[in-house]
Amino acid sequence: MYKKAEASFWTAEELDLGHDLVDWNDKLNPDERRFISHVLAFFAASDGIVNENLVERFSNEVQAAEARCFYGFQVMIENIHSETYSLLIDTYIKDPQERDFLFDAIDTIPCIKKKADWALRWISNKQSSFGERLIAFATVEGIFFSGCFASIFWLKKRGLMPGLTFSNELISRDEGMHTDFACLLFHHLKRRPHPDIIKTIITEAVEIEKEFLTGGITPQF
Repeated sequence: MYKKAEASFWTAEELDLGHDLVDWNDKLNPDERRFISHVLAFFAASDGIVNENLVERFSNEVQAAEARCFYGFQVMIENIHSETYSLLIDTYIKDPQERDFLFDAIDTIPCIKKKADWALRWISNKQSSFGERLIAFATVEGIFFSGCFASIFWLKKRGLMPGLTFSNELISRDEGMHTDFACLLFHHLKRRPHPDIIKTIITEAVEIEKEFLTGGITPQF
């Protein structure tokens, strides 16, 4: 999977956001702009959590050379994701105060704070086993991201925001690969969490994500 990740490398400079501003200003209504802004804010916040975990813990805990190589590459790709989300927010949001509000989403947007708190509780818990944290990590990338990816694909279906939707294709592909790798690594663990713990992790995440998408940031279209 490391070679597969290596072959999918890309950079933020490949994105053309020239047409996006026209759609942003002229074709999206205020609710839609708010919705997409909050989606980008969540992505920007969550990538920081993911990378911190990779750098501080997982990269040091795994022993297999292939896994260490994959995580090293994932850190680089997550940095590109973070750069991309910053670029998108800077491009679409011209008000400095609103920009700061979005970049501080973990503190300023309650539904994003709830997701971040959950992720930190499971991923950063020193009492949790590696297997438990691996499941939580896969859940963040596999469940917490999916609804947001789908919302941006909805814009593509409408023929809007080509730069944003192209970045979404690249990033969703990357995150799918990261989730698959976490699942692959889990299957190689000799000591796995009890099924009840796995069920708790996933069930909690699904409930938080349902709340996030149906009430937390969803505009009234």
